Amino acid sequence: MAATGDIRAAKIADGLADRFPSNTAVHEIQLPIIRAALEVARGNSGKTIEVLEPTKRYEFGWLGTVIPNYIRGQAYLQQKKGREAEAEFQKILSHRWLCATSAHCAVSHLQLGRAYTLEGDKSKARTAYQDFLALWKDADPDIPVLKEAKAEYAKLQ
Repeated sequence: MAATGDIRAAKIADGLADRFPSNTAVHEIQLPIIRAALEVARGNSGKTIEVLEPTKRYEFGWLGTVIPNYIRGQAYLQQKKGREAEAEFQKILSHRWLCATSAHCAVSHLQLGRAYTLEGDKSKARTAYQDFLALWKDADPDIPVLKEAKAEYAKLQ
């Protein structure tokens, strides 16, 4: 819900905060993820990065989530900061053991391609798009993100 900007996600987050007032995982990981996803969906990239700050100390830790890095990378892409976005998506892809359980890993290849495109590195961008398209080769061709990726990749040729 939060990724689509659905305001109901904020109400759910508030409910979690009320129900679990002393739960570290809720307050320092889950709530920032929900709130940051809402901000990135609204195009508030600066606020997104600020909201995700508490999650940094838990990156790839015991909860093993790549979502804060993914959202932070999206925010950097919104800000046209290719190098910073690249760093976030590379962090995700360097944790292969997490990628077995996270759909965000496959899409990180696409986002990495977008970051390289911002940086003007067409060769690396093409490779990242190819990696994404190889992972999604059997996906339904009508999925919007796949259509976008194919169109973006075609422009790099």
